[in-house]
Amino acid sequence: MYQILQRVKTGWTFTRGLYVVMGAIIIIQATMAGQWVGMFLGIYFLSMGVFAFGCAGGNCAMPPVKNNAAPNTVDVTYEEIK
Repeated sequence: MYQILQRVKTGWTFTRGLYVVMGAIIIIQATMAGQWVGMFLGIYFLSMGVFAFGCAGGNCAMPPVKNNAAPNTVDVTYEEIK
């Protein structure tokens, strides 16, 4: 229980706040239109923002690109033959 509260209180980013706001807007619009599927979609986005899972928690970021050069490479010098 403590971990969940700690997760809700810390680590807020712009993306996470955007998920909360958009989820709330989707819930309000779906409720006004009587669309139950839309309400579940809004609840999903809202919960992603509040509990920081999925892309709202930063888990969709691309991994850093590693240098593909071999660690034991040697520079070769060439001699011109006439």
